[in-house]
Amino acid sequence: MIPVIISGGSGSRLWPVSRQLDPKPFIKLADGHSLLQNTFIRASNLTNVKAILTVTNEKVHFRMQDEYQQINENNLPCDFILEPYGRNTAPAIAAACLFIAENYSPDETILILPADHLISDFEAFKAAVDSAEEIAQSGYIATFGINPEYPETGYGYIESNNKEAIAKGYSIKRFVEKPNLEHAREYLESKNYLWNSGMFCGRVDVFLNEFKTYADRLVKATNNCLTHSKTDTLNNSKIVHLNRELFLQPESISIDYALFEKSKKTAVLPCSIGWSDIGSWLSIAQTLPKDKDNNAIIGESVLHNTKDCLIYSTDRIIAGVDIKDLIIVDTPDAVLVADKNNAQNVKIIFERLKKMEHHTFELHQTAYRPWGTYTVLEEGPFYKIKRLELKPHAAISLQKHHHRTEHWVVVDGVATVTKNDKKFELTANQSTYIEIEMKHRLENNTDKNLVIIEVQCGKYLGEDDIVRFDDKYGRTKE
Repeated sequence: MIPVIISGGSGSRLWPVSRQLDPKPFIKLADGHSLLQNTFIRASNLTNVKAILTVTNEKVHFRMQDEYQQINENNLPCDFILEPYGRNTAPAIAAACLFIAENYSPDETILILPADHLISDFEAFKAAVDSAEEIAQSGYIATFGINPEYPETGYGYIESNNKEAIAKGYSIKRFVEKPNLEHAREYLESKNYLWNSGMFCGRVDVFLNEFKTYADRLVKATNNCLTHSKTDTLNNSKIVHLNRELFLQPESISIDYALFEKSKKTAVLPCSIGWSDIGSWLSIAQTLPKDKDNNAIIGESVLHNTKDCLIYSTDRIIAGVDIKDLIIVDTPDAVLVADKNNAQNVKIIFERLKKMEHHTFELHQTAYRPWGTYTVLEEGPFYKIKRLELKPHAAISLQKHHHRTEHWVVVDGVATVTKNDKKFELTANQSTYIEIEMKHRLENNTDKNLVIIEVQCGKYLGEDDIVRFDDKYGRTKE
């Protein structure tokens, strides 16, 4: 089996922790692992897993590699298909099937897993995967239907035909969009409806045959894109950089619409696995332990007469006095206060920030790069102060800027600096000045992290004022 982790979307309802370039799969939960890491751990601990393939946006690739390296105890190959932009789930899954057919085998069984789900009962999940494999080996694609626990209006539903068994599952009557509360109650009482989890299991050749039958243009366009895409090798893994122009050709459509609502080779597997689609702050609150007043808390807080709240803090203490039914989420550059009963409306704020082109919709103060992180400490109209932390044996690209100068001060570690044709080392409390249009590079050639304070000055300080000449992470095309 090859699990395929699908990670896309911005998680707008989980702002301000989830951002466009720091999406919700990276959100850390109470166990210290991110949603992405929990998905990887579940997948890697299944039986007979050969490798794990991830389909995601190219801008978060290195962050994902770092997260996987922290937990990849079985040393599994971690292949990546990197999208230049999102095109929904059907092109992503088609690309995964074509990649596995080419690099592994057309008769491999694949398990499609969204990166942002929470599953609390691993043994039940493992048993469900075993049953799904039986369905897959009988020539069908299994979709995991979650036995509903309450009348949820935020999920899609699947109506199963309980009289027509397929291995340990059932045939599917229809897929249903997110219902209103009245219909959700009817579905719950009928016992024929299941929550649509968005997880699937099937043989690659069956997936591709169904794609060719019901979405032939999409799979041909995706295959053409893959054929003309660059592939790198890292350790024992492959990394595919999808062709930016050709990836516009496959239709942007969900796998449900493109395939599952049409296919006659699908089956639903009812299961109870402690599943939750972490789509809002309310759904996160439901997964957390509660105090005596039913408050869900992550971080440090002091509360008085506070009930039924979610309190989430990253680096400050939150004090709550005489409040109820609130969501309070604190990050270094943004604070959310919302009515708990209207948690879905957080996405409206996200969309407004995006329309305003406000930086808080896209990035945190601390941004992740292939070489490490940078944190914006302070900024004004003509200056910006950053803290850069380079990982061992990492380097920024050889680059120049048209509009700004930079002053680097070494705080900790040993920096190797390139300025035009000169190369030299700096240690703690030493500094150097980078002029406009000067080619420069910062490297960490040691086994410990390098910390730099960078002061930028100029009329324009945007991150796009970078001309790259050479880059070990393949970003010169930008």
